[in-house]
Amino acid sequence: MAKNSIQFQPGLSLQEFISKYGSEEQCYQALFRWRWPNGFKCPECGHDRYCTLKSRKLMQCNRCRSQVSVTARTIFDSTKLPLTTWFFSIYLVTQSKISISALSLKRTVGVSYNTALLIKHKIQQVMKERDDSKPISATLVQVDDAYWGGKKRDGRRGRGATDKIPFVAAVSTNENGHPLHMRFSQVASFTKKAIIDWAAKHLCNGSEVVTDGLLGFEGLDDAGFSHKVIITGGGPESVKIADFKWVNTIIGNVKRSFHGTFHAISKKHFGRYLAEFCYRFNRRFDLRQLLPRFTYVALRTPPMPQKLIRVAELCG
Repeated sequence: MAKNSIQFQPGLSLQEFISKYGSEEQCYQALFRWRWPNGFKCPECGHDRYCTLKSRKLMQCNRCRSQVSVTARTIFDSTKLPLTTWFFSIYLVTQSKISISALSLKRTVGVSYNTALLIKHKIQQVMKERDDSKPISATLVQVDDAYWGGKKRDGRRGRGATDKIPFVAAVSTNENGHPLHMRFSQVASFTKKAIIDWAAKHLCNGSEVVTDGLLGFEGLDDAGFSHKVIITGGGPESVKIADFKWVNTIIGNVKRSFHGTFHAISKKHFGRYLAEFCYRFNRRFDLRQLLPRFTYVALRTPPMPQKLIRVAELCG
């Protein structure tokens, strides 16, 4: 049987990564190229002539005299870590199939646990902002409701279990039924209002959406989408319905990945962990370009210091 060309693509090997980004200077030059692919532009006045203050790695504009570093006003802003540490962390997160825990990241790149956790959250934040900035680009979309976690010993089960985290799972498919993109989004609840707000942000106009009979999904009709409802009846047989094949498969993959990698995921962090899985899946067609594509976007993502990460977590 022929191997799946996407699943068995070579990716970026560790040896090749070290060859390209193994030194601080190589990382610096890569960031410079990706931040200013058409040549330096002063962020203050747009002038393209500058001089370099080599002792501090700063560019000084010849017109307005403002100074800027290659990481200023980006997700890497004010970092004191070597660029090689950032690049190695990005490599590990983007090339992993099932993610890497902050504890494993700490041990592999040689930083403290808190530093590894902050690096991971910043990487996830870039992924989340990037995917949330545009809707799923396909016509056919399978949508389902899903939950993560919940207390197991308080006598409540199913949707009513304590501390379950609800999220909307969406997978777009092509005309042949093959999955294209996924968008898993943490929501406060599955009310019609919540679904309307989610659809306005994450679905393209004209999308044809299939869901089960959950009442909250009636919000898709109110939002003007072509909406097919299938009453599944629940139980093991409901996950075998062809219209939900890929959304159910990927929900299962995500949950297994989380259970196998992380001891626990708190509610305030959960949306970022979903976004990390989505980001890699949506860009799985060319693994070799994941690191440069991610870093290009990271250089265009506003700074996210630790205090703002905490605020973003509380705001969902």
